Amino acid sequence: VAADAVVTLAGRQLPAAAPRYFMLNKPDGYVCATRDRHHSTVLDLLDEDNRDTLHIAGRLDIDTTGLVLLTDDGNWSHRVTAPRHDCDKTYWLQTAEPIPASAVSQFEGGLFLHSEKTRLRPAYLEILDTHTARLRISEGKYHQVKRMFGAIGNAVTRLHRERVGAIELDPGLGEGEYRALTVTEITSV
Repeated sequence: VAADAVVTLAGRQLPAAAPRYFMLNKPDGYVCATRDRHHSTVLDLLDEDNRDTLHIAGRLDIDTTGLVLLTDDGNWSHRVTAPRHDCDKTYWLQTAEPIPASAVSQFEGGLFLHSEKTRLRPAYLEILDTHTARLRISEGKYHQVKRMFGAIGNAVTRLHRERVGAIELDPGLGEGEYRALTVTEITSV
């Protein structure tokens, strides 16, 4: 089929095949997976054709909320998730215990996580009040934010991703809602 051809099915014009890019405001209780036998997945929240061809560019834990990016463009997804591309992720978080001021310099210096042989890249912590903070990281290790706070003797009780690179979660999206990314958002990666 020629790239400029108009294709119809049952009288309805079909969109041309092109990569798709979405942002989703992930609610608590959904897993970032294409299929799961025990839990609802973030793909279940999408009303899109061929949603099984989409994949998650940067997963969140089942109890973490906020910005999830979905695409069927593998190269773009790799630029979002690969640490060498320095695509920072920013989180708002709440902790069980007060956050010590010393955590700022500890995170900037790069922590060692339990069972890891290399130091984490520097992370930037902004303490908002005694139990809440904003954290920017450039990696995405398994349960990284929770493990970072565990390494300093604290526990994360709420975690919400606000931003990936220059893409900020649209404040107009309610939990479970999504929208297509703008051209500016797509090209920012």
